[in-house]
Amino acid sequence: MVKEHPNFSPPSDSNIPIWRYVDFTKFIHLLETQTLFFPRADSFEDRFEGSFAKLNVILRPQIYSMIPSEKSESMLKNISEHTRQWRRYTAISCWHMNYHESAAMWKLYLKSDEGIAIRSTYNKLEASLKNATEDIYIGTVKYINYATDFMPEGNIFNLFTHKRLSFAHEQELRAIIHHSPLSDDTNSLDFSKDTIVGGINAKVDLESLLDSIYLAPNSPKWIQELTEAILRRYNLDAPVIQSALDEDPVY
Repeated sequence: MVKEHPNFSPPSDSNIPIWRYVDFTKFIHLLETQTLFFPRADSFEDRFEGSFAKLNVILRPQIYSMIPSEKSESMLKNISEHTRQWRRYTAISCWHMNYHESAAMWKLYLKSDEGIAIRSTYNKLEASLKNATEDIYIGTVKYINYATDFMPEGNIFNLFTHKRLSFAHEQELRAIIHHSPLSDDTNSLDFSKDTIVGGINAKVDLESLLDSIYLAPNSPKWIQELTEAILRRYNLDAPVIQSALDEDPVY
């Protein structure tokens, strides 16, 4: 189920459209399993995923100055080592917030003309995950300068609700699942085991989630016919819309 957390900020407009640009096979997986796939954060291409900003490392001796000197060095080292590990225990579903479809997102996330964009809203995504067995947190991404800005410390969610300014065009909304690697006997962290393998399939109510389905620019006619047929098979009535980028210009 979706839970509130102070590190997760909803968009100012809770009905803002959100988009997930995926290839056709991933769309079929969503319908067939009725689950939303949350890939593990260490599978993302961004090397800075799950990292702190440089200023955090510079200021840590001051932030934790109340720690006795004989312990501070090992504690600061543990913070760094633990931070490197959290991507393995965090799974994320990424969505693009925009009132219109995005030509840039089509190009970034699809490798052929046979992709689709799932259009939903923040409210619908939240409602669609109400029966998920996982604890899920949803919020907007904050974009900062990792060279000069400070990222709040004290909670590992900050690592995944912040990204570099160069990604600000993504206008990202994230749904996040975290499974800490607690040992069975001591209840301490055990980084030798994986709590998430590959990712997590969270149960989703498709009727609540799907607002409409957009077809990629230049997609063949049979893709629309197939998509409509598949939606009927699963008793879903979301409209199938050809990308507006296919419209002819007027002069």
